[in-house]
Amino acid sequence: MNKVCLSWSGGRDSMMMLDKIGTAHGLLTTFQKASSTMMMHEVPLELVKIQAEALGIPLYPVSFEDTPTNKQYEETMGTAVHGLLHEGFTEMAFGDLFLEEIRNYREKQLESSGLKPVFPLWGEDTKSLSERFIQRGYRAIIVCVDEEQLDSSFLGREYDESFLQDLPQHVDPCGENGEFHSFVFDGPRFAFPVCFSVVGTFRKWDRFEYVQLKRDTQSTSSF
Repeated sequence: MNKVCLSWSGGRDSMMMLDKIGTAHGLLTTFQKASSTMMMHEVPLELVKIQAEALGIPLYPVSFEDTPTNKQYEETMGTAVHGLLHEGFTEMAFGDLFLEEIRNYREKQLESSGLKPVFPLWGEDTKSLSERFIQRGYRAIIVCVDEEQLDSSFLGREYDESFLQDLPQHVDPCGENGEFHSFVFDGPRFAFPVCFSVVGTFRKWDRFEYVQLKRDTQSTSSF
């Protein structure tokens, strides 16, 4: 039997990948050691752990320094892959949609590793995929925007029909070109919602604007 680990960002494409394949046995996520936040998305690892618990799937966090070199990144990921093989995993699934360069890179990195790379969402229409996410009842917040591609006013908004309608035509509705990133906090596969508060915003690398999320232990509702 195949044992599948998902390359997990905690965002919309990762969730739709899980939604499509139906079953996963692990979620592999990368985070920064100093800040204890997910790489690129800057979501606190604590919230991602709660997300994985709500989904009932074991989380496999991989720790990095804030700005690893390509060599450091690949060596650390190689160690993580070896650990997955030791636990009996046979496949690594990615939520990529159409960027050939990224897919080729992933396939090359897993070549001869023992893990088979799979791409459940590859080639899907991004408009249809974004609409299906909402129709299925999933909820997500926009946690990052690349201000060179999308105005920061979209930051912190919920990923809903209104958000999609307001997107400029040049922006992919799934943010596949890095225009924005999201964090999914509720939906049909969740045993309970991930409760959090938005406590501020911050900028990184001059062009990326982020919301700062914090676990909300006082509320029974999310967002």
